[in-house]
Formats: sequence, structure tokens, C-alpha cells
Amino acid sequence: MNPEAMGFDGHLSKAPSTPTRARSAMSTAAPPAAAALTPEALLKHWQGHRRLTRRVIEAFPEDQLFTFSVGGMRTFGEQAMEMNGMAEPMVRGTVTGDWTLEFERDPKPKAEVLRAWDESTRKIDELWPQIPPGRFQETMTAFGQYEGIVHDLLLYVIDNEIHHRGQGYVYLRALGIEPPPFYVRD
Repeated sequence: MNPEAMGFDGHLSKAPSTPTRARSAMSTAAPPAAAALTPEALLKHWQGHRRLTRRVIEAFPEDQLFTFSVGGMRTFGEQAMEMNGMAEPMVRGTVTGDWTLEFERDPKPKAEVLRAWDESTRKIDELWPQIPPGRFQETMTAFGQYEGIVHDLLLYVIDNEIHHRGQGYVYLRALGIEPPPFYVRD
């Protein structure tokens, strides 16, 4: 292959030149100071997932939320309580350093699970703007045992919710119930 066609001018003492076609797409400017995903965009994305997960909880028959499971896995009610019990405490800990984690998986009426979900969502919305922008890149130890960069800790909670919601979809289908469309997050 012709070295010039690859962007090299044939002199090892010089840095390779940028091919003409790619030059317009590449920049030599310093990377922007702004993050690829703003804290506001991350919260909006997460709250879209929370709205969808709430619809999955709503879709469960009252008598199956804490009784039905597949393959020895936990019930979706237990999983929903776990998801909810991790969400607001992770944001609260990020803001205040209070890493108290108390949640239970005991059966509750679906309306109570949904009320707790809504309250947690309200608290997340209230706390989120209090996270200092630089905090997302700081290393913290969540709940006295999970050390990580804050944005990774928050993404773990979001990923955990998505994972368990997927289990909820399987449970609903096994019950003969069509789950809510996964792409509708409003």
C-alpha cells in the first residue's frame, strides 16, 4: 500500500500527516471541558427508566407481585423493593455522605410499592441538583463497602434496575401478560 495514501509522507522524523478526507472530521483543538452526558441528561435518562419500571410494577397482578417467580429467582416484588431501596440512598449518599441503606423485601400491597417508588423518584429529583458537578468524577465508598467513581456507582444502580426490569418482563410473559413497550419512557 502507498504510505502517502495512508497519510504518511515517507519521513520518519515527521509525525504522520492527517489524510485529507479525514482532516475535516478531526480536530487538533483541546477536548471540550463539558462532559459527553450532562448530569441533567443522566437524570432524565434514569427517570425514563424509572417510569418504565413503574409501568412494569403496575402490570403485575396484585396476587403475583410477591408470589410468582421463575427458576428459583426472587419475585418481582422483592426485586422492585431492592431497586427502589438502592436508588434514592445512592443519590442521597452522593450528596450528603449519609450512606444509610435500609430496605426490605417483605410483601406489600402493589399500591404501597408504587407509593414508595413515587416517593423515591421525588427525592431523587430533589437531591440530584445538589450533586456538585465535580462529584461525579470523585471516588467514594458507597454504603461502607462499594468503592468507585460516583458516576460508575450511579450507573450501577441504573443498570441493576434495567437488569431486574428485564426479569420482570420475563415473568409477565410467563404469566401471559404483555409487558409495556420497553422503548416508551415518558
